[in-house]
Amino acid sequence: MAKKILIIDDDPVILRYLEALLQDNGYETVSATSSMEGLELVRKEMPDLISLDLQMPNEWGTRFYRKLRKDKKLKDIPVIVVSGIDGDHAIKDAVAFVRKPFDPDKLIGIVHSTIGQ
Repeated sequence: MAKKILIIDDDPVILRYLEALLQDNGYETVSATSSMEGLELVRKEMPDLISLDLQMPNEWGTRFYRKLRKDKKLKDIPVIVVSGIDGDHAIKDAVAFVRKPFDPDKLIGIVHSTIGQ
């Protein structure tokens, strides 16, 4: 059974690119364009991994991350931050911080090493 990855990013181009990249590498994807939508989806879908953008309208990814870590059922889901902002911005225990524009092979390598195939 394919591992499931939740992609949270408000940029439709990045979202479609990540979906295609991850699906081409054997992963199932679900997508959200906001933190609030992402929180609903993470509870419903229980993904194996989350790809999180930080800079989004209304609620930044850091608030989503804090809410995720407070939930006992969700707090152990690994998060890869994929963002155009420098630094980790208070997400110190994320699996990785990948700066946009990113190297697709590097990102897939991080996903493989985190949750396998």
